[in-house]
Amino acid sequence: MGLDINRSFPKRPRLKDFDYIGTYAYFITILTRDHNVYFKGTEVVSHLISVLLETAKSERFDVLAYCFMTDHLHLPVMGRDDQSNPKRFIGLFKQKSGYWFKKTYNNNLWHNSYYDHVMIKEESIENVVMYMLGNPVSRDLVQDLKEYPFSRSFLQHQA
Repeated sequence: MGLDINRSFPKRPRLKDFDYIGTYAYFITILTRDHNVYFKGTEVVSHLISVLLETAKSERFDVLAYCFMTDHLHLPVMGRDDQSNPKRFIGLFKQKSGYWFKKTYNNNLWHNSYYDHVMIKEESIENVVMYMLGNPVSRDLVQDLKEYPFSRSFLQHQA
């Protein structure tokens, strides 16, 4: 499940024969531009969380969890209905948050593309969320995942 975020993503890493529309679950990773460390302060991350949740609601997605690492965002999401379009959702989120960031900090926030993994039925969403929530511990940012201020699970039985 590990993702090597030190490699560059291809320009269009989407699957060619998959339409991405509907009630699918995805594990999304979005890098900051040039791996810049932007996610260390509450002001930036709090604003991005607000934009994320607002955009998810308007674009018919459930955010299952999020984890803002210092230079990237992990995001398991699920489409709510047969009109849910993750390309549109992520595009709008990046556009809105990137516009705010550029206006506020005069820097580009996001890498041009993003990584998505379409989760198949056999995959456990809970396992993906637990893997993601463990990242701050495995990267030695905190000793216990409950100490990390920039991650949260919305699953009922997760911490």
